[in-house]
Amino acid sequence: MGPEPNREEPDVIVAVTVTPDGGVGGGLGRAQTVALADVRGGGVAEWTEIPVGWGDLHGTGPEGTHHARIVRFLRDHQVQVVVTSGLGAGMRQTLAKLGVDVRTDLAGDARAAAMTAAETPTS
Repeated sequence: MGPEPNREEPDVIVAVTVTPDGGVGGGLGRAQTVALADVRGGGVAEWTEIPVGWGDLHGTGPEGTHHARIVRFLRDHQVQVVVTSGLGAGMRQTLAKLGVDVRTDLAGDARAAAMTAAETPTS
């Protein structure tokens, strides 16, 4: 049985690290809040900010725990593109293996950055 005929699938799911004032936030591994943007039809159809607390959790637990936590989040939310101000080489390599595009070249308004990333993904 096929998908429901009237169900509109998202074009691109973008995860953006965000600051309290709505800008693109700091590095992925130390993000406190990540917004999930469902970008379709040239706009943001849905925007959900999720407190992840990765900055507080960075460096806790056994080796690899932190990367696994982030990967699980991205997989659970079917993220295709990540917008952040930076991330380490290991995480960049992991995301490339997952087929997740990374944009570290976008700054300013997080919603605008999500739309730009969805339109022109690049690794």
